[in-house]
Amino acid sequence: MTTPAPDKPRLFPGIRIEAAELRLVRLPLLTPFVISTGTVTEKLFPLLTLRAEGLEGHAEGVMDPLPDYLEETLPAALPFLRQAVLPQVVGQRFESPAQLAPILDPWRGHRMAKAMVEMAVWDLWAKALDLPLCAALGGVRETVEVGVSLGITDIPATLDRVRAALEAGYRRVKLKIRRGHDLALLAAVRAEFPDAKLTVDANTDYGLGDLPLLKSMDRFGLDYIEQPLAFDDIQDHAKLQAQMLTAICLDESIRSATDARQALTADAARVVNIKVGRVGGFGPARAIHDLCAAFGVPVWCGGMLESGIGRAQNIHLATLPNFTKPGDTSSASRYFRRDIVEQPLEAEAGLMAVPRHGPGLGVTLDRAYLATVSDAPEFFR
Repeated sequence: MTTPAPDKPRLFPGIRIEAAELRLVRLPLLTPFVISTGTVTEKLFPLLTLRAEGLEGHAEGVMDPLPDYLEETLPAALPFLRQAVLPQVVGQRFESPAQLAPILDPWRGHRMAKAMVEMAVWDLWAKALDLPLCAALGGVRETVEVGVSLGITDIPATLDRVRAALEAGYRRVKLKIRRGHDLALLAAVRAEFPDAKLTVDANTDYGLGDLPLLKSMDRFGLDYIEQPLAFDDIQDHAKLQAQMLTAICLDESIRSATDARQALTADAARVVNIKVGRVGGFGPARAIHDLCAAFGVPVWCGGMLESGIGRAQNIHLATLPNFTKPGDTSSASRYFRRDIVEQPLEAEAGLMAVPRHGPGLGVTLDRAYLATVSDAPEFFR
């Protein structure tokens, strides 16, 4: 009697991208957000939806209208997506997000625009596999620690906001600083809250000529100082770190695993902020995460005032094991009267639960409300 051969494992057939939808969304902020480079009163961002075999994958762009964070801007990103990327993606079949590399890699820069396409494919891929995105990425936790990022305002108002954040249970308070709004602020906050976990974010407002001022921040027991020097610098940050007790955290300077390797080998960063849009998507973010873990350097997930789609992206990413410091992904209700997703993404006691309303990102668009806060969508078929 012949024994039947065992069934061969079924190969994943991949997903064929049938259509894309691109729209601009405009969400007013409840409170103006002030940092050293300017003031934001509304969040204007592109939202991409890819459709494949009855599934939808979503991704949110984080580029600004003007180049006040990095060089990439919204006016440049949209034609790049329309003309260079989406026509190559729609109609193609992908067995995994890694197969986007031949389409995305030849183009220089535009990491935030590339990230939109890559992250939407990740969402589709996880849904096709019936997995939450965090599982597809290799995440290890069901909740992530979160802190708050407080924009620049006067000292009395800042004290009130720090108190409210700590009473709400947030695990870290980040203060935005700039020249002339730094030491007095830190002295007041530390005197009022001696045990709070504090960090500061300079958004590139200082130079090496400010070394004495920056060194004086050592006395405030900060967890780290984020991006004090130029947005594209690594070398001077290494010089600064050699003179300081407080850890330097790099944000804008780290746009790739190569940047991270150079910063880590130079001891320019003892903490790294990973923003998935800034580095080009989940794949590059994982590569930076893994490299930092190999160096024993902790990472955390930064925020860009995202709506619910971008907020969900950040939460899933932050489940990876080396995200050991609280991120910026605080409650959506701190920023918007109403979000564009149906599920409330709210922190409890400083913890944000991974959204689980279905596989992939685990959130669904509130289509009715989205139509009231966005332009008419463009379709690619």
